[in-house]
Amino acid sequence: MATIFAVGVGPGDPELLTRKAERVLRQADTILAPVSNPSEASVALATIRGFLDESRQEVIVHQFPMTSDKARLLHAWQEAAALIAVRAEDGKDVAFVTIGDPLFYSTFIYLQRILREICPHIPIEIVPGISSVNASAAAAGIPLVEADEKMVVIPATAGVEKIAFALARFETVVLLKVKPVFGDILELIRQTGRERSTVFVERVGSDRQKVLTDFAEIAAHAPDYLSLMIIRCSC
Repeated sequence: MATIFAVGVGPGDPELLTRKAERVLRQADTILAPVSNPSEASVALATIRGFLDESRQEVIVHQFPMTSDKARLLHAWQEAAALIAVRAEDGKDVAFVTIGDPLFYSTFIYLQRILREICPHIPIEIVPGISSVNASAAAAGIPLVEADEKMVVIPATAGVEKIAFALARFETVVLLKVKPVFGDILELIRQTGRERSTVFVERVGSDRQKVLTDFAEIAAHAPDYLSLMIIRCSC
């Protein structure tokens, strides 16, 4: 029987794929890669191209628009799920690839729910990947948590109030999707005296990787969408 795989390909460095991820990708009949803008390349697909045989494997790039319009998002998820299901029903192994990990702020979470409804008899296997959080800490050479410390991960779009709440209660706060509210985050860091314990990481694992620890440099930078900040307790 065919299997649907969700493969985490890490943050963008092909060498950070697991051996299992590489094996699954080499064996799969169809690879489906997400892209938010059709005019841009899929980061996940670019990461794994060296492992594919496109003369034998079908490679599909499917758009998942960057929008809060739930109707548009649902349509994109349903289209992708249908592309996967029809091939799996035909006996083909399908691998959906995602940067980072498939169950960590990933589009696959929504696909999984739909697939379990439309083809519950087809097995789904999750191949975990290295998240941008772990990769960024490694690139910066800083600990995320130690001993009895606590950590929280927040999409910065959740709002400054929730970020401020987290900074008061956790030793480490990791902020994802910082670009839309970057100025507000910088001001909050200043107000809480965290300038010297903030790290900014952009496009980790890629040839465009940037790691900034000097707050003046961070504040002067225009962040890419694939950026995060690690804020440690300054006490």
